Amino acid sequence: MNVVRQRLRTILVLLGFASGSLVFAAPAQAAPPAYAALGDSYSSGLGTRSYYPDSGSCYRSPYSYPVLDAARMGARLTFLACAGATVAGVRGQVGDIPSGATLVTVSAGGNDAGFSNVLLRCALPWPLTCWDQIDHANTVIRTVLPARLDGLYAAIRAAAPHARVLVVGYPRLFNGRECNLASRISSSEQRALNATADLLATTIAARAAAHGFGYADARGPFTGHSVCADAEWINGLSNPVAESYHPNRPGQRGYADLVGPALTRLAGSRQARV
Repeated sequence: MNVVRQRLRTILVLLGFASGSLVFAAPAQAAPPAYAALGDSYSSGLGTRSYYPDSGSCYRSPYSYPVLDAARMGARLTFLACAGATVAGVRGQVGDIPSGATLVTVSAGGNDAGFSNVLLRCALPWPLTCWDQIDHANTVIRTVLPARLDGLYAAIRAAAPHARVLVVGYPRLFNGRECNLASRISSSEQRALNATADLLATTIAARAAAHGFGYADARGPFTGHSVCADAEWINGLSNPVAESYHPNRPGQRGYADLVGPALTRLAGSRQARV
């Protein structure tokens, strides 16, 4: 009988009984993703008309896609994007990427081409035109921007060697309609500006692919939602002027619907390390 009791006692200990109750080990909880959002005004949320008070001239918005997607994913967000940032400015954000970042998004390049200034020039009354400005922007995109993006993407990879990186592109802004009485951007200028947006998109996508990064192409999702569309995701000429030609709140939700699933796919992939 003593032998039987000893065996039972041993079995109970092995099963994890203590003081008459069963002790279960709690399942391990996965750490939330560490998400760093870099970029310019298209990532900061300029255009939504509501900004964090401490973000100053960076115009970081609670309605921006990084905030929306971080909430959807349950991620810890390091929000670094800043309105007006050129590629060099975004490189300045790289040093603040957390060491344990697992997801990174970045938008950059539009300000290097001076796209905002080109648009504002195009919006001036006739007979002023913006053809020279469009040509200059195209030249910068072709000849200067690729090397700048290469430097930025290499810096991101060095700062976040284990992160999945998604480069976020820009949409086409126009559909050929003229609806803003205060701005006169002709149909031909709109077509030329959309062609510049295409050149910018293909240039950025090519450099992202060269570094093994994902690319989120905004042109498709924004089709039918351009300036003057019935369901407008891009502000036309606005007051204050800084809000002009940037995604509004529906536009940032459109970005979130594009970027979030792309991040989820990257998180489950073996993204190339270059």
